[in-house]
Amino acid sequence: MNSNILKIIIIDTDLRLHESYKWFFANYTDYALVGLYTSTEDAEKEYHNTKPDIIISEVHLPVIGGIESIRLFRAKNRNVKIIMISNRPDFELVKKAFKSGANGYLTRPVDKDRLYNALNAIKYEGAAMSNDIVKKVISNFHRKSYKFFSERENQIIDYLCKGATYKMIADKLFVTTSTINFHIQNIYLKLNVNSKSEALIKLREL
Repeated sequence: MNSNILKIIIIDTDLRLHESYKWFFANYTDYALVGLYTSTEDAEKEYHNTKPDIIISEVHLPVIGGIESIRLFRAKNRNVKIIMISNRPDFELVKKAFKSGANGYLTRPVDKDRLYNALNAIKYEGAAMSNDIVKKVISNFHRKSYKFFSERENQIIDYLCKGATYKMIADKLFVTTSTINFHIQNIYLKLNVNSKSEALIKLREL
């Protein structure tokens, strides 16, 4: 294989997309698809044969999730580039992926041109991100924060103001509802209120 052609493996549970991926790469001249899998485990078993330059992995995978697999693949090759793919631009997942060492994050649907542009971004710039995720990231950095609350409390306040329930917030922040309840009580204490409705009124006044 031409040394200038980068080797790619893809891990995606949707078998219907596998044929699309094959067609995409049949049209690329500088990228070669050397492995197509439905699980991290299968990709790991053949890693010594494929030796990919770039890994494209679905976030939500059975057994070993996409984000969890980043450390596993990095142990095999610290220079391998990894792009995550998911169905929606969930800011917490995006943040978790990049903190874990991902180089890129795309949201579906991913067509031939979008994937090619992402691969080029990784190749020449070292990172790739969908426009909707860029907007989400900017939005989260621009959200209102209150200096007398901690970073976690400000996150919870942001979700409360959007109408999220305690369980929804817990799921978004990957913590238990009891942890959210603990932070909520601290927020109420700082605002000197006793309920969510009172808290929202007070926050609007602030």
